[in-house]
Amino acid sequence: MLTKYINDLLYRHDCVIVPEFGGFVANIKSAKINTFSNTFYPPYKQISFNSLLKENDGLLANYIAATDQITYDAALNFIKYEVEAWYKKLKNGGVDLGDIGYLTQKGDKIIFEPNPESNYLTSSFGLSPVVIPAVKREEYKKVVEELEEKAPVHFSPERRNFSKYLKYAAVFLLGVSLLGAGNKLYKNYREKQVIAKSEAQQKMVEQQIESATFVIGKPLPTLNLKITPVTSENENKPVISGTPETTPDNLSGMSYHVIAGAFRFPENAQKKLNQLLKQGYDAHILGVNKWGLTIVAFDSFDSKRDAINSLNRIRRKKDKEAWLLIQQF
Repeated sequence: MLTKYINDLLYRHDCVIVPEFGGFVANIKSAKINTFSNTFYPPYKQISFNSLLKENDGLLANYIAATDQITYDAALNFIKYEVEAWYKKLKNGGVDLGDIGYLTQKGDKIIFEPNPESNYLTSSFGLSPVVIPAVKREEYKKVVEELEEKAPVHFSPERRNFSKYLKYAAVFLLGVSLLGAGNKLYKNYREKQVIAKSEAQQKMVEQQIESATFVIGKPLPTLNLKITPVTSENENKPVISGTPETTPDNLSGMSYHVIAGAFRFPENAQKKLNQLLKQGYDAHILGVNKWGLTIVAFDSFDSKRDAINSLNRIRRKKDKEAWLLIQQF
């Protein structure tokens, strides 16, 4: 799923652009306290979506290519079909992006709702909201003042009665003191627990980041195939650059395939095959190459001239990215 790669990149980058769809932007927010629920929230990255950021910056495609050990063009092809599937889901309801959030469409506008339980700020990794018990010192003070106003003090010549009132007062004051001390001890205990837990989780995060961090020095090289249109002057020349003098039109043991795409995931290859069959092409799956990519062809030919003519028609009317594969058997 494309969401897995976006999710990984949001921990390391503040902007992840999905070509021809939009960008996910992260803004760091400070810690906050909800006074109504007495809840403390750690710092976090607030994720938003900008549908205007559609220009490919290479970040997502390079990461997919490096992670799955595929070519840059194959990564772009994978992103393209995932985006097409997203647009179809938006028309039928919405797109669930897992930990990132949820996308819906209203008219021509795409609305994004981030997942409130996700925090992409690595410095706060593992920290969860903490509920702090409210301090009831002021409430106890009011209770004591009300009791003092309602309970009159009677002076009696009898020593025993006077001592009785002193005993009750001492017990009450001792109870109030114990409540205050208990509150303070509990608060100190909770603070120590939070600090210890934060230090342990922070150490774990640093170890994970050290083992997972990598740097993409430059984009992976792309596969460039030179296609020569058929004309009256070059109709007997080969399509792929090489030694034209030794490549006749109908070389024995050669087959020619007009390729629609190479896919990392077999289910995407099957989707493309079904689309081409519905459109009337004699499409089929050639197999899996040495890079583990499933290759889908518009059609296959024994004649190089027929293959080139078909390729030119497809590139004019259907897919400018189609290319020719020559196999020897």
